Amino acid sequence: MARALLAAGVLAGAAVSVSAQALPPELQKAWKATKLPESALSLEIREAGGPVISRIQADVPRNPASVMKTVTTWTALSVLGPDYVWRTQFLAGAGARVDEQGTLQGPLYVKAAGDPWFTVEDLWNMLRELRLRGIKNLSDVVVDRSLFGQVGIDPGDFDDSPDRPYNASPDAMMVGFGATRIVFQPDATHRQWVPIIDPPTANIRVEGRLEWQDGSCRPASNFAADALVQGPSTTIRLTGKAWGSCGEFSLYRLASSQPDHFEALFRMLWRELGGTLGRGITQGRVPAQADVLVRHDSPTLADVIRQINKHSNNVMARMTLLTLGADMNGPGATTESAGRAVQQVLQNQQVDISGWVMDNGSGLSRQGRVTARGLAQMLDVAWRSPLMPEFVSSLAISGMDGTVRRRLRAEDTRGQAHLKTGTLKNSRALAGYVRGASGKRYILVSMVNHPGAAAVRPFDDELVRWLASR
Repeated sequence: MARALLAAGVLAGAAVSVSAQALPPELQKAWKATKLPESALSLEIREAGGPVISRIQADVPRNPASVMKTVTTWTALSVLGPDYVWRTQFLAGAGARVDEQGTLQGPLYVKAAGDPWFTVEDLWNMLRELRLRGIKNLSDVVVDRSLFGQVGIDPGDFDDSPDRPYNASPDAMMVGFGATRIVFQPDATHRQWVPIIDPPTANIRVEGRLEWQDGSCRPASNFAADALVQGPSTTIRLTGKAWGSCGEFSLYRLASSQPDHFEALFRMLWRELGGTLGRGITQGRVPAQADVLVRHDSPTLADVIRQINKHSNNVMARMTLLTLGADMNGPGATTESAGRAVQQVLQNQQVDISGWVMDNGSGLSRQGRVTARGLAQMLDVAWRSPLMPEFVSSLAISGMDGTVRRRLRAEDTRGQAHLKTGTLKNSRALAGYVRGASGKRYILVSMVNHPGAAAVRPFDDELVRWLASR
């Protein structure tokens, strides 16, 4: 249905012609308190499906930080539909048999689907299904990642923090975001911290230790756990102290590349299930004639975009962008081809994307650009779409969940807005929908690019409060 609506232009709606006003008097004091120059601000406020209320430098392309995720999720939703699922498959060559010893004739093929929410538990379940089908011995495993093209990135490129999960590279066969959990278990008797690697793959080891610190638990950390990746092997180096009174805690690190992470997990889980692997794991293509042995369907796209927008998951946004590109243009999707697909979708919806730069679709970028006017148009298109409930419900609810659960918690704003936040060095953005006291819905887009951009937060909160009172 979404494709038909898109082709027919139904989602675009009628153009709105208004004489926009400057910043409303009620908000001028809040803006002045930021001490930011007005040249740093792009703002558009409009009634959903109605006139523009305020428009300030709305045609200036700015870095929206993670607000870019609304573009990725909306275009994916409008093309793929809310029930879209990613299907990962295990296959064998046509007619391949399993002998009495449980040996599969020929390779096991893994057809990667680009599933952004494929977990360690999902991989375990698929391997368990193989064992239930009498398969015990594999000669070799061939992973087909051809749905995506060359999409791997250096996780350290963005901010020189290559082991932080938010920098994870996309990969058509990603498992658990490619991250490793380090659990720190307190041993009060011996006043020491016991580190546990999860999953306990053979390629990761721990070096150093955290010192036990007495005293009341404090939120600030004074320890480090850095992943030093050397090819397929990784050392987690521990330094510093942690308060014993805080109890058990966990953190996540990128401890290997996505392909190495998958291979280590596959080998570990298959061995735990009693399986054997004769040779190794390579990359290749599924033959034209192959039989499906096991398959796994992801949660629906409607569920996935809630994770992306409410919790601002970067790698899931990248994967969803690439999936859209593969769906519209065929296998071999890249960030560039997927970005062109997004532009095509928005142009068909009559959204003005002049000056936009899509980049990777997550907002974790210095190059990404949108305009407040174009983004507000897109949000208006989404509001008037049959898919509106699915899209709006993916946004964080003011004072209640996601990235705004600790903001706007007063009675007059709590639960009154569905919002997406954006935070980068020198960039702050807020976009979404606010329910006014009158029952009307308002669309807001606020973006500031400036070294002092963090000062805009009270203004943005006041903007939501002002709209909620209308």
